[in-house]
Amino acid sequence: MAVPKKKVSHARKMKRRSSVWKLEAPTNLVKCPQCGEYNLAYRVCGNCGFYKGEEVVAKADKKAAND
Repeated sequence: MAVPKKKVSHARKMKRRSSVWKLEAPTNLVKCPQCGEYNLAYRVCGNCGFYKGEEVVAKADKKAAND
């Protein structure tokens, strides 16, 4: 059975594992046709509350919230 002759250094070990932790951006981001905000496809827009041209989630106006 093969046994390592020396300890593998921290730097060498981390170089080998560096590709494991790379983050990937979501590929299915689309612009909302109502407000232009980017969100995930087939999801309700978190900014305006619209989905497929219909208001699904009622959003309160910012002016009304401040009063």
